[in-house]
Amino acid sequence: MLDIIKKLLGTAAPIHRSMDEQQQVDKETRRLALYQFSTCSYCIKVRRVIKQLDLKIEYRDAANNQRWKQALIREGGLYQTPCLRIEHQDGSVQWMYESGDIIRYLKRRFST
Repeated sequence: MLDIIKKLLGTAAPIHRSMDEQQQVDKETRRLALYQFSTCSYCIKVRRVIKQLDLKIEYRDAANNQRWKQALIREGGLYQTPCLRIEHQDGSVQWMYESGDIIRYLKRRFST
């Protein structure tokens, strides 16, 4: 029963990887940044999944940091969070809004 509650609340145990696998994941997540507000419920949902997947993604507080706020507006096109900035290997940048889309992307890419 406790496991079901934890899963529903997003507090499931972090994923476990070998050291080599984790190093590869860490390398891949260097190209990701989450623009977020600390108290936004949708941002909290995304951060819980990031923690569960044991991802080292930079958090950028767009509410309290003018640099991140301006980047989100200028480059992403919207002042809306959560927003995952994805830098692809070819150098192109994708701005992914909507917590559900971000969570699906992270789970698809980083679940083992």
